[in-house]
Amino acid sequence: MAIGLTDNPQLLPVPGIMLAACSAGIYNKQRPDLALLACDPGSVTAAVFTSNAFCAAPVIIARDHLKKTQPRYLLINAGNANAGTGRQGIADASLVCRQLARQAGCRVAEILPFSTGVIGVPLPVNRIKRALPRLMAGLSAKGWSEVARAIMTTDTLAKGISRQIIVSGQKITVTGIVKGSGMIRPDMATMLAFIATDALIKRPLLAAILREAVTSSFNCISVDGDTSTNDACVLIATGKAHTGVISRMREAAAVKLRTAVMEICAYLAQSVIRDGEGATKFLTIEITHGRTRRECQKVAHAIAHSPLVKTALSASDPNWGRIIAAIGNAGLSGLKTDKIRLYLDNVCIFEKGMRAGNYTETVGKAIFSKPEIKMRVDLGRGRAGYQFWTCDLSTEYVRINADYRS
Repeated sequence: MAIGLTDNPQLLPVPGIMLAACSAGIYNKQRPDLALLACDPGSVTAAVFTSNAFCAAPVIIARDHLKKTQPRYLLINAGNANAGTGRQGIADASLVCRQLARQAGCRVAEILPFSTGVIGVPLPVNRIKRALPRLMAGLSAKGWSEVARAIMTTDTLAKGISRQIIVSGQKITVTGIVKGSGMIRPDMATMLAFIATDALIKRPLLAAILREAVTSSFNCISVDGDTSTNDACVLIATGKAHTGVISRMREAAAVKLRTAVMEICAYLAQSVIRDGEGATKFLTIEITHGRTRRECQKVAHAIAHSPLVKTALSASDPNWGRIIAAIGNAGLSGLKTDKIRLYLDNVCIFEKGMRAGNYTETVGKAIFSKPEIKMRVDLGRGRAGYQFWTCDLSTEYVRINADYRS
């Protein structure tokens, strides 16, 4: 079970957004695996996609469509990534978009496709086409939870959250959902995140808010150090709230909306780690007093991506030697190891180049046995900092990925 999460999140409808989900027979077992999100005309959308060079066909098409116009429909399938499928994958995703556009009465470019699942398998176009009328007929403002479940792959539960803010005396809603459990690392992950608000905001500002939110959330997580071919994060603003247009980052309304989006992205990103494949521990890594944010990132990534650190975490073994080895392997120039302090929760376990005098193995074992742990590394060489989230690497992770296509 995911660490500190409960299933069936209470998600608020967003005026101007309708959703639906159904089973199209794409997944390897009978379950909802196809979803549709519809946004009212006048909505504006910003998106961030994978940095993987082998990006999937739906990513290529979605990027192209976003350059041409604002989307009306987002079509998402689970069970098939439509990645590594060459020209046929592009043709299949395009065909599905054309079919939906005909039924919805909109332009093809107003459709954004998203896929997640097994790589290298042709998209089952006919199954998706047959399911589209059911999706269109089932659109509802209350469909957030159903869609959150339909887009899952190895996730153990649906993940989502809602926030509300007050702007000019009017209530504005922000709701977001995410799928993701494995193949997770910075520069996006194997996750799909969809966030919507009824705020009335200019698109360039919406895009700026999304980029900032992704930088401090979805780009600060890692389960296993692998980046997917399909990941995307989408932020939609329908403009249905009866407020003035939000157009500048410094105005009060923009600050409130930015804060809400940042909180939602942070929660969703952490939810992915809490539901990491086989995860039993949730680890927050905080790097302080580095020279630059970039070098703090290097140290956090070195720790989070170390199989030795992650397996020790799984075994509740406070093997701090593995942690300092990872720090030393981060590639920081001129690093003075005698200046580094390492903390588990609030307990100093390493300083002055050696184990801290008051630290005992019993204390370390007690901390590493907890489901949620904070690790802080004080580099002692500057003012920069960085925060990162990861989980342990368990035998269950190996089983899940060994059996993934079975």
